[in-house]
Amino acid sequence: MSGIYNARTELPADALRPASEVDARDGLNDLPWRPDHFVGRDGELDRLDAALAQPGVALVQAVHGLGGIGKSTLAAHWAETHEHGRRPVRWFTADSPAGVQQGLADLAVALQPALKVLPVDALAEWGVQWLASHTGWLVVLDNVNDPAHIAPLLSRAPGGRFLITSRLGDGWGGNVALVRLDVLAPDESLDLISSIITRKGPRDLDGAAELCEELGHLPLAVEQAGAYIAQTPFTTPRTYLQLLTEHPAEMYEQAGATTPDERTVARVWTITLDHIASRQPLAVDLLRILAWYAPEAIPASLANLPEGTPVQTNQALGLLTAYSMVTPDPATGTIAVHRLVQALARTPDPTSPHRSADLIERGRASATANINTALPQEWDDPTTWSLWRALIPHIEALTQRTDECPDLTTARILNQTGLYLKDQGLTTRAISALRRAQVSHERISGDDAPGIFTIRNNLASAYLDAGDPTRAIPLHQQNLEDRIRVLGPDHQNTLTTRNNLANAYQAAGDTTQAIALHRQNLEDRIRVLGPDHPHTLSSRNNLANAYQAAGEPARAATLHQQNLEDCNRVLGPDHAYTLSTRNNLANAYLDAGDPTRAIPLFEQAQKDCTRILGPDHPQTLAARNNLAAARRGADDSTRAISLLEQTLDDCRRVLGLDHPQTLVTRNNLANAYGGADDVTRALHLLEQNLREFVRIVGPDHPDTLTARNNLALVHRAVGNLEYAITLLLQNVTFCRERFGTDHSLTTRAEHAYALAWQKRAVSGPKLELGRASRD
Repeated sequence: MSGIYNARTELPADALRPASEVDARDGLNDLPWRPDHFVGRDGELDRLDAALAQPGVALVQAVHGLGGIGKSTLAAHWAETHEHGRRPVRWFTADSPAGVQQGLADLAVALQPALKVLPVDALAEWGVQWLASHTGWLVVLDNVNDPAHIAPLLSRAPGGRFLITSRLGDGWGGNVALVRLDVLAPDESLDLISSIITRKGPRDLDGAAELCEELGHLPLAVEQAGAYIAQTPFTTPRTYLQLLTEHPAEMYEQAGATTPDERTVARVWTITLDHIASRQPLAVDLLRILAWYAPEAIPASLANLPEGTPVQTNQALGLLTAYSMVTPDPATGTIAVHRLVQALARTPDPTSPHRSADLIERGRASATANINTALPQEWDDPTTWSLWRALIPHIEALTQRTDECPDLTTARILNQTGLYLKDQGLTTRAISALRRAQVSHERISGDDAPGIFTIRNNLASAYLDAGDPTRAIPLHQQNLEDRIRVLGPDHQNTLTTRNNLANAYQAAGDTTQAIALHRQNLEDRIRVLGPDHPHTLSSRNNLANAYQAAGEPARAATLHQQNLEDCNRVLGPDHAYTLSTRNNLANAYLDAGDPTRAIPLFEQAQKDCTRILGPDHPQTLAARNNLAAARRGADDSTRAISLLEQTLDDCRRVLGLDHPQTLVTRNNLANAYGGADDVTRALHLLEQNLREFVRIVGPDHPDTLTARNNLALVHRAVGNLEYAITLLLQNVTFCRERFGTDHSLTTRAEHAYALAWQKRAVSGPKLELGRASRD
């Protein structure tokens, strides 16, 4: 005999009571854990308390933020320790509709154990009915991935309180009280990791603060690191930092033995990226691009997808924002990304579908292309400097995150950045960028590629600006030899290289060699280009400068006078070369002790620069500075001081406090105050200038030596002979160590020191704006 038998579920009579008639007994709370280590968050806890105290029946609170920020920990701590007066307190893992349903079913069984024989969907419906018909309860909906998953529950059960945790920061509607969770304060993250590491006794905490900073004060990452260090007795925060640097992919996966696998940074964010990728894969591509920049103030122009339309880029950025992976700031047009999110997103992991080596390299290449596109074409134009300042942190972050420049685009970025930094007087950083550009270009393209000549020239120029001609000269010599071999002796670039080598010799104090090279260049340019070519005029200008540096201002003035006439005839009175030549002729007259001939030329140069270039152009500011120096030389200190005070204010406003021209102007104003017997104001400015030069270019830069010398002069004048001698001795020591005993700077420093010992009036070099040297 055979047949079909249908199973029947028989419930006890007591289980058939409606949900509305079942009261909650004690002991039904089911918080999954109470955090062992909880620090800070006072403001967020207060906001949860305040939201709960608001009048009304229905209240939904959502704690949102980046994965690993501590949302679940905050919710569990608040629900367990704060006087909210709610019972029962239930915890639903609400990362999916199935998770919400299971939480409701568990509530039904907890309230009415006899119902456990019912299927899950029936239990969930009973749980919803219980919540809908009762008040005073609190349900934590943890890790909600989509507001739609919980919307039916929220609408049917308005009589209690829901506390939601989610990575999502939007999509909740106007009836949800949002609490955004950010990273811990530095002292809070240090307290957290210290308490975890020392739970079983004292431990070496060296490097704990630096480790928290590297982890971006993200609670989950701090807890993960602390648990790992706590269980490995020979690991300190310092050694953990080293492991994180050398083995990042493995360390992001490692935690303490009792830490669940899903509670590691790598696992938490992989889940988040899975959700994002399922909705828009391009959003994950964008995150891998943003990972290569500095974490703060990323210009929105750098958030470009190479294979996406503007609409898709906006959608990707919106999705990353919704999941708290990035934080946009519309007021500034910038984006922030947590440093640990960036580190993970650019760390290859063959087991992750989002972090293969190929995908990460594509992200780096796209980040490089975005910066290359955003770079201003000019580095010496003040109108571009705000953009340069915005890009520099991200250029440095991108280029420092690779051991070698992987392509010529990166080398170009480094070269352009070096030129900007050099123009700003930041020579140490400029040299670092240009040196990397040189090494990379030589490795990729070889020694004879045209681009390497340009980069080598720029690096030599940076060494000159740093007051190190001994390093500049070999680079220019190598360039000259290579260009003669590759391009020939008469090529324009070859002649330019010889000009630059001559300038380097002049900076090194070897005016004989400089004059010989400039004279040869002038002859060759007349022969190859003709007497009226702009490069020929430039060569005559530079030969004049060399004569002036050699102490022959009369010969220099003759050449500058001829050049000015030719520039006016060939280029016109408003050409940049003409303006520069008029300034240089005036300088020659001033050096020859003839300020009466210099002043009219400087006055005309200032008027022309103001009319042609504008009042705020660097060349206009330089012209005004030179005019003030000439008036000072003509014993017109009152007008000189007034002009320099105005120029200093304009330099600060236009160029910035650290720009070389600002420092030069402050020095010249101090000298003018000293000449007018206002030693108090002179000393204040000179001391400030010396501190700034030491900070920006170092203690032994020629500009720093001059600033120290000028400060010593004023101290000597007011009777502080001992301190003046101390300053001058410092200059002698720095000159001997850096330039050697035969250099002109060393000779001058020794002479000033000797004069101070003889208690004679010291007359040392004054820092004035120099004459222009072209090419």
